[in-house]
Amino acid sequence: MFLSLLGFGMITVFMYLIMTKRISPLAALILVPIVFALMGGFHAELGTMMLAGVKTIAPTGVMLIFGILYFGVMIDAGLFDPMVNKTLQLVKGDPVKIVVGTALLSLFVSLDGDGSTTYMIVAAAMLPLYQRLGMNPLILSAVTMLGSGVMNITPWGGPTARVMSALHLDASEVFTPLIPGMVAAAVWVVFAAYLLGRGERKRLGLEGALRHPEQEAAIAGLAASTEVLEHKRPKLLWFNFTLTAALMTCLILNVLPLTILFMIALAIALIVNYPKLADQKERLEAHAGNALAVAGMVFAAGIFTGILSGTKMVDAMAQSLVAIIPEALGPHMPVIAALASMPFTFFMTNDAYYFGILPLITEAAAAYGVTPAEMARASLLGQPVHLLSPLVPSTYLLVGLAGVDFGDHQRFTLKWAVGTTLVMLATALLLGVIVF
Repeated sequence: MFLSLLGFGMITVFMYLIMTKRISPLAALILVPIVFALMGGFHAELGTMMLAGVKTIAPTGVMLIFGILYFGVMIDAGLFDPMVNKTLQLVKGDPVKIVVGTALLSLFVSLDGDGSTTYMIVAAAMLPLYQRLGMNPLILSAVTMLGSGVMNITPWGGPTARVMSALHLDASEVFTPLIPGMVAAAVWVVFAAYLLGRGERKRLGLEGALRHPEQEAAIAGLAASTEVLEHKRPKLLWFNFTLTAALMTCLILNVLPLTILFMIALAIALIVNYPKLADQKERLEAHAGNALAVAGMVFAAGIFTGILSGTKMVDAMAQSLVAIIPEALGPHMPVIAALASMPFTFFMTNDAYYFGILPLITEAAAAYGVTPAEMARASLLGQPVHLLSPLVPSTYLLVGLAGVDFGDHQRFTLKWAVGTTLVMLATALLLGVIVF
């Protein structure tokens, strides 16, 4: 009980500090778990636990550094300029179409099951549009994450693979029945994007302008006003496109580890686009701050998760949460699991939830005739909220690329993420995928 209270207290204090902006997320990720570990008497093992957490997350941190640098160089060289200009012309400067386009792109790219790749591609492609029209970048980060949250349930994504492994099920039992719910959630994401776009159109004062052809054309003319900078490389557009396409293909085919692929691609991109050493140094320095900020957050998160796991706080929290479920609610365990998966996967890693808590509540539900497959499906529905967790490394990449505050992103996105989960749950209940 003491460890459980310590764990919940640690997470509560951490969330309070970053959402009220008392201290930075980086400092909170490092200092808060250390304080609570010392309160629990774990001073002797503290260094070992923190180092273990950092080692676990190190490959992700390195990948994010080189991923950010690579796409930064591609943006500088002008790879995405033609697409941005053409998109602005097509959407005629309409924020609604831009936000809906963000949602559709996120849903499509997220099919690869890798959130980091999705965030880098969508942010690189869409952020210039938001910047040119003065749109709120929080909308970009929110809509991108909502799309990724839906597609994160694919069998080749991490959560579903963990569920199938933990409960010894296959994709036909877990994933296939959830497809209609994912389709409904995708429609919801597009609808949410439409609403957010409408609000942004009104905020920017474009509501009336978009009804007049001459003003509409003037707004679309923003596409032609791109500043020509000396680091643009229009003559290398097709080379950069081919290099990026090859990188994405190798990522999907898993030719080499993700980190290595980005390192190789960055080296090639720098040498070809900026042969002069001074230019290479200038481009790296231009994006080093963003890369360092994101990587620092990821390594700090390694300390947080290392202490959470090493002290066994996460195990105690899991047991406490399972114990508070009243016996009378036993027959409704799938619905409870679906709703509980939002806070469970927010406060702890997917590994802790799916390998620690899910088998326990599935065993308890079996006494009421609930099948493991039902519990598996229900447990996946909280993934849109899970991606808002400070324990998810790719989230720091997204907010870093979009240039938004982590706490602001959480507050802005939470209600839409909860809505996505509820839409999937309602669809699953209607179709009998999950029985109430």
